[in-house]
Amino acid sequence: MAEKIICQNRKARHEYHIINTYEAGMALKGSEVKSCRLGRANLKDSYARFKDGEIYLIDTHISPYTYAHQFNHDPLRERKLLFHKSEIKRLYGKIREKGLTLIPLKMYFKNGKVKVEMAVVKGKRLHDKREDIKRRDLARELEKEFRGKNVKGRL
Repeated sequence: MAEKIICQNRKARHEYHIINTYEAGMALKGSEVKSCRLGRANLKDSYARFKDGEIYLIDTHISPYTYAHQFNHDPLRERKLLFHKSEIKRLYGKIREKGLTLIPLKMYFKNGKVKVEMAVVKGKRLHDKREDIKRRDLARELEKEFRGKNVKGRL
């Protein structure tokens, strides 16, 4: 079954070097799931933190569901990520290394459940970002130059 993307963290690939990615479930309330179905979630500036041997997603904004009334949720509450115990231990060891952190890349529905793609990342320096921009511009220019030409016939 195809996954339906709820939201993405677009700045993540620009700001960080992605080392590993993991898929995790989320412990959500009913009003949060309904709000996610409407696409009212935001991963900007969110990250994961270890607390009491578990991983929580911090600063993820899921807008209140308009029809929930008094049973609505707090939009910025900490949400528990559902990892296997062995994955939590592995991630805890990696995150303790200097300069590594755990951030969400995208949130999506898979088989009716809300899933989050988490990534172990290392922050990029300014020159790394400039290098990526140069590489992207060069690839775009080459694509523009060879567009419509038969490359196999010339080689």
